Amino acid sequence: MASFSVEEFVGNGVLKGLLPKLLEEGWDDVPTLKIMNSEDMNAINMTQEQKDALEIRSYLHERSLMQYGDKFESSGKSLPELLSLSSGDLSSQFGMKRGHIARFMDRTSACADTLPKSNAPPSTKLTSRPSRNNSIYKSYDFVSQKIQSRTKSIIRSNTSEKSLEQSLADFKIKDGYTFKGIVAAEPAESRCGCIKAPPIVDKVAPYSAIENISVQKLTPEYKVGVESLVKSKAPPMKASELWREKPAVLVCIRRPGCIMCRAEAHQLYAKKPIFDALGVQLIAVLHENIDSEVKDFWPRYWGGAVIFDRGMGFFKALGGGELLKEKFLSGFIFNPRAIANYRRAKAMGIKQNFKGEGEIKGGLFIMGNGKSGIAYQFIERNFGDWAPLAEVIEICTKLQVNLVDFSPLC
Repeated sequence: MASFSVEEFVGNGVLKGLLPKLLEEGWDDVPTLKIMNSEDMNAINMTQEQKDALEIRSYLHERSLMQYGDKFESSGKSLPELLSLSSGDLSSQFGMKRGHIARFMDRTSACADTLPKSNAPPSTKLTSRPSRNNSIYKSYDFVSQKIQSRTKSIIRSNTSEKSLEQSLADFKIKDGYTFKGIVAAEPAESRCGCIKAPPIVDKVAPYSAIENISVQKLTPEYKVGVESLVKSKAPPMKASELWREKPAVLVCIRRPGCIMCRAEAHQLYAKKPIFDALGVQLIAVLHENIDSEVKDFWPRYWGGAVIFDRGMGFFKALGGGELLKEKFLSGFIFNPRAIANYRRAKAMGIKQNFKGEGEIKGGLFIMGNGKSGIAYQFIERNFGDWAPLAEVIEICTKLQVNLVDFSPLC
C-alpha cells in the first residue's frame, strides 16, 4: 500500500526541488497533490518533465507501485509511453515483477471511488490515454459543484436549534445494513457452530457521553514539512474542542498495527479532497499510545490528526457505555465475515504487526460542529468492518448542506 508521506511520494526526482513551491501554494499532502490538473500545474510554472513525473507517480500511487517511481521518471518517458511498452520491456528495463506488470497495465483505478448514486457523475467513455483528471479529482470536483449548487438554492433561516439527528432522520441506507436512527453496522451473520454475533446497541450515543471525553493530540494533520509528532506533550483537552468550528469524522481504530484498521484508514484518507470540499475534518482515535505504532501509522496509512482517548470514552460510547470486546477465536477464527475482511485488506498489500490490544472494537462517528450532535455512528460488529465510504460521504454532504441551512441570515 502506497504511503501518504509527501517525501516518499515525490521520491528523488524532479518534483523534490519543487516541494517548497508546492507547500507555499497549498499542495501539501498526497491526496491533494493527486488532484492537480493542467491549469493548476501551469499556475506554478511546472515544466513538462515535472508534469510527466506527477502523472506517473499519481498513477503508480493508486496501484501501490511507488517502488518504480524513480526508475520510471529517470527514463524520460511519459506515462502513455510507459504504458505502451511490452511486458518484456517493462521487465528488462525496470525490473518489474510479472504481477506488478499486470497491475500497472490495468487502466482502471485501483482506488475507484464509491460515491453514492446521488453524487455520482454521469458515465463517460474511457480513453486509452490516462487522464490527469483521475477518479479522486472527478469526485472532488463534482462534490464541490454539487455543494455550491445546493447552497445557492437553500433559503437560509435561523433554525439552529434543530438537531442533526432530526434533520437526518429521513436518511436511507441501502438494504443489508442496520439503520435505526443514525446507527449503522454490518449485518450479523451465522458463525461456526453455536457461536452467535455479539449484540450491538441500536441507539445513537448521547452527545453528553462524548463531549467531555478527555483526549490528547498525538499528531497534527499531516502537511509536508510538519514535525512527525507533536514535539512537546500536548495537554489534555475536551473532545468537543475538536469539532467546535468544523464537522469531523472520527475513526476509532481498534489497533493501529492491525492490517484491517490500516486498510480502513488508508481508503478513507485517500478521499481527503472530497472531505476538504465538504469542510469536514478527518481524525483517528486510538485507545493506546505506543509511540512506535503511532509513527508507523502516521502518515503512511493516515494523514489526518491522531488523538489518544486514554479513558476509551469513544469506544465505550460505541458499546452503549461498555467496551465492545471479542476474543480472537470467536471473533475471527470462527467468523467468516471477519476472515473476508482480512482477505480484503491483505489484497491491498498492507503490512501488519501484532503490537497492542486488539480485542476492543472500534467504529466511526460523524460529528456536526458545535453542539449540533452526532450525525452518524458506525459500529465494528465484526473485526475489520468498515463504515461504507459512500455512506460516510453522503452523510457528510447532507450534513454540510444542513449546516448552511441552519446558518443565520447574513
